[in-house]
Amino acid sequence: MKVLQILPGLESGGVERGAVDFARELFNRGHESLVMSSGGRMVPQLEAEGSQHVTFPVHQKSIKSLFRVRRLRQVLHQLQPDIIHVRSRVPAWMVWLAIGKEPVSQRPGLVSTFHGLYSINRYSAIMGCGDRVIAISHCVRQYIVDNYPQIDPGKISVVHRGVDTRQFNRDYRPDPAWLRDFLEEYPRLEGKPLLLMPGRLSRWKGQTRFIDLLAGLRDQGVSCHGVIVGEPDPGREAYVHELHKLVAEKRLQEHVSFLGHRSDMANIYALSSVVFNLSLQPEPFGRTVIEALAMGVPVVAFDRGGPAESLRACLPQGLVPDNDEAALVTATVAMLNEPPPVQLPDAFTLTTQANATLDIYRELLGCSRDASAISLADR
Repeated sequence: MKVLQILPGLESGGVERGAVDFARELFNRGHESLVMSSGGRMVPQLEAEGSQHVTFPVHQKSIKSLFRVRRLRQVLHQLQPDIIHVRSRVPAWMVWLAIGKEPVSQRPGLVSTFHGLYSINRYSAIMGCGDRVIAISHCVRQYIVDNYPQIDPGKISVVHRGVDTRQFNRDYRPDPAWLRDFLEEYPRLEGKPLLLMPGRLSRWKGQTRFIDLLAGLRDQGVSCHGVIVGEPDPGREAYVHELHKLVAEKRLQEHVSFLGHRSDMANIYALSSVVFNLSLQPEPFGRTVIEALAMGVPVVAFDRGGPAESLRACLPQGLVPDNDEAALVTATVAMLNEPPPVQLPDAFTLTTQANATLDIYRELLGCSRDASAISLADR
């Protein structure tokens, strides 16, 4: 099977990492794996793991993207994939305009994944363009059903994002040389319980809540060190300065370290005592949650959205009521004093995700796709 995934770029983030992981799994299972994007730092990894990268500007929310549709149509006809899997709204629009009106018997099967709780409008409704639609959690599926009546619920399948347990597992240990170099670079981390806040540096991701938590723990005399991993989106660097200012205001300079973007997350998880997801808005899934749980590291998160869905299945005691700062401190102290046993169910592994996605591809290629795709006139 020849599968083409299309997403805006391959710089960083959960969608991007998921696409690269799935591409590797496709190649390892003997399929031809292609990924189209505008490029990014993850392209070398993608290609080293057996997939082909096709560079094309499918990332701009601009009228310019419409002028590229004709060229995209030509590229897709040259590539001749069996399946096109779109993972974002701009690529979905471009692909639909390029081939969506072609007879279904003459175009590739089209699969789309709702990776987010998108804004409710015509622009976002394009994520229902697929002959089959994948929701990355049950809460995302319900969101689609509640807000996009033009998308047939019968073509929506829930396929949880899956962690590659060959990379993230409870037996993993960092290389001693890496650990030595890491602690030389960040000596304040040595010998302390590490509380990890991973994720893009964005206001809604909740880094300010994490800093407030660290202040509360210090005030209670809890020995620990906060680690914030991630980088801001381009143009959002001012938020990083706000975070450093907040750390200074709370006199936490010796208790917080900013590590920036990291490509060695398994090592960072392995050193951590507790991992946090404190988003201010419901997240559709939360990849860092299942990565940490796969490594046996407990997670604390607000009880909402996709992260809560994962924790209910794995570690319900890690759930904290929304915005309850006292409960957040209490849960963290409990995790530090008596780390609970953590077991990740198979439903959240890359193997299960790949099996379910390939089943959707095979079903799609083996049946008629006449009325399942959403038409532009329906929106």
